[in-house]
Amino acid sequence: MTLENAQQQVDEWIKTIGVRYFNELTNLGILMEEVGELSKIMVRVYGEQSFKEAEKDKSLSDEFADVLWVLLCLANQTGVNLTDALQKNFEKKTLRDALRHKLNNKLQ
Repeated sequence: MTLENAQQQVDEWIKTIGVRYFNELTNLGILMEEVGELSKIMVRVYGEQSFKEAEKDKSLSDEFADVLWVLLCLANQTGVNLTDALQKNFEKKTLRDALRHKLNNKLQ
């Protein structure tokens, strides 16, 4: 599945099963909640905190998917094509790092 396809599938699901999008600010709040839930699992799996009994059935992959779902919703709502955005972000980072390496080589 591509990002573009994922955006389309989320949009179709929202319009046919989910009925409507929450507004952008509500979805931003939901995104923060989902990131918090992901963070909670990460610090228990990879950090020093331990799971409480009620948290043991939480799935890291499910939490990642929840974050992605809401991010896809927000992209759809704001007219952002995530495929294009990610490609441009790769280009920006590549150019920035190439310039940084060039500058570092000149300074050495």
